[in-house]
Amino acid sequence: MAQPTFFTQPPASALADIATLTKAELVDPARGGQIIRGLASLDEAGPMHLAFFDNLKYADELKTTKAGACLVSPRFEARVPAHVAVLRAPQPFRAFVRIAREWHGDALRPQSWAGNEGIAPSAIIDPTARLEDGVIVDPLAVIGPDVEIGSGTVIGVGAVIGPGVKIGRDCNVGARTAIQCALIGNDVLIHPGCSIGQDGYGFIFFGPEGHLKVPQTGRVLIQNNVEVGAGTTIDRGSLRDTVIGEGTKIDNQVQIGHNVTIGRHCLLAAQIGLAGSLTLGDNVALGAKVGINNHVKIGDGAQVTAMSGVKDDVPPNGRWGGFFAKPTRQWFKEILAVERLARDSKADPKQEERE
Repeated sequence: MAQPTFFTQPPASALADIATLTKAELVDPARGGQIIRGLASLDEAGPMHLAFFDNLKYADELKTTKAGACLVSPRFEARVPAHVAVLRAPQPFRAFVRIAREWHGDALRPQSWAGNEGIAPSAIIDPTARLEDGVIVDPLAVIGPDVEIGSGTVIGVGAVIGPGVKIGRDCNVGARTAIQCALIGNDVLIHPGCSIGQDGYGFIFFGPEGHLKVPQTGRVLIQNNVEVGAGTTIDRGSLRDTVIGEGTKIDNQVQIGHNVTIGRHCLLAAQIGLAGSLTLGDNVALGAKVGINNHVKIGDGAQVTAMSGVKDDVPPNGRWGGFFAKPTRQWFKEILAVERLARDSKADPKQEERE
């Protein structure tokens, strides 16, 4: 990777120790004393770096790499140049991440933006708010009445926490984030610029009095170990709560409408739009820019391809994609059929004359 000037420098480590840490096998034990000082991609690595290889797409980069050592699976081991020490691992990237987490633990969770160890003098905290010991509040943050915040939580610069909000322990609320009408569990990471708990898009349209706004009186419930990407918006419920299940990871700039229920351990990529009152089961994965209509149900374990539009329920473990989304095998068959039709049309001179 690029020089990690914003994070702690990793320690110099012998390959034998790295093998133990990653649970990999050093193919040439005689190189156990070789020193590695950092992590890097194959194309940027030097003799003091550890890299990994698990995808033939990067075979040319492996061939020319200057890395000192490489984590690689047994089936690709023979492709590693002779000057590179081989660390054999069944899942090279997982092993690489294991050591990255060990060496760069400070990059896993944001710290105080201002280097605070307590409450900044410029923070505004209502006297009825209750903060446990060890809470960090950065400059210009505003914490409203009856807020409760657990120990180890960091409230970023300029964040606004509305009345009655409850935030658990060891959370991080990013700079310029606004939270209202929400109950948030432990170990929740909210990146900068999020808006959580604002009212949803609820109107009675085109009546004689114009568009009548429907009161949105529900809440946002975010369970433990959830991550919310920068610029994401999560509307509070109207009659029932908007719920984000335990362990779910949400990317940047995602819109989650009112009354949405998201199950546990879901993965939502960037720029997804979820309309109101839909339900995602557990372990659902949605690609970037997926749009899902209101009241739709996505079953446990289902996956939807990037840039798909979903208007119908998706069964558990379904693999859907396209616009409008359908089972991927059916979608691919239809695409191939259209391509054949277009190709045959070009090959038919009479068809060209008719056009």
